[in-house]
Amino acid sequence: EKYGASKQTITELTQKFPEILDKYKDHKRKYIQPPLSHEDFVGITGASAPDWDKLLQDVLDVPTGKDDAYDYENNCEKLLTALLYPHLTSPTKQQEIHDGRKRIDITYANSAKGGFFHWVGLHYPAMYVFIECKNYKSDPANPELDQIAGRFSPGRGRFGIIICRKFENKPLFEKRCRDTANDDRGFIITIDDDDLKVLVDARKAKKDAEAFELFRTKFNKLIM
Repeated sequence: EKYGASKQTITELTQKFPEILDKYKDHKRKYIQPPLSHEDFVGITGASAPDWDKLLQDVLDVPTGKDDAYDYENNCEKLLTALLYPHLTSPTKQQEIHDGRKRIDITYANSAKGGFFHWVGLHYPAMYVFIECKNYKSDPANPELDQIAGRFSPGRGRFGIIICRKFENKPLFEKRCRDTANDDRGFIITIDDDDLKVLVDARKAKKDAEAFELFRTKFNKLIM
């Protein structure tokens, strides 16, 4: 009421009282506004909240095998994009690298301001997080590890996740992931159908939304 709210008023007052702008900048540095949550978007736009059960079931319902690999990747992306927001953002499917000679199933920008993905970004090259989706009837093995490790670089990041259906011998594959980390070829963890259920249950209960203890536990197996 006293000063007005037009852009011209803001310009004139900033020029007259430059210390106000300095105070504003200092405040913004100290009090970072968190990204809008899914619930915030619902309240503001009236859009529907994520249907976690349906997103998960759409992944689980895809038959295993090469013929349904596209549907599996597509449904995994929909679930993960909702599940990992706002920590991982800007999903890109089939990201080309090396002039198109290689592709990454799903690439996320690491935008985390706290929790597991923020911690990973502070201590390891994880500007981007790479996802490879394997709709296999059998366990992933060394070729799948070599594939995702070949997508890593100092500029892109060196952390990735392999998503698959199930394991007959999960400890063996975890040892292979640890070998890859020890050989300085990057940090790879794996998520199967059962792990997705754990993540969705935690999200529905509004627990672990930032810490992602499941991811942290799996990452610790690579380095501890």
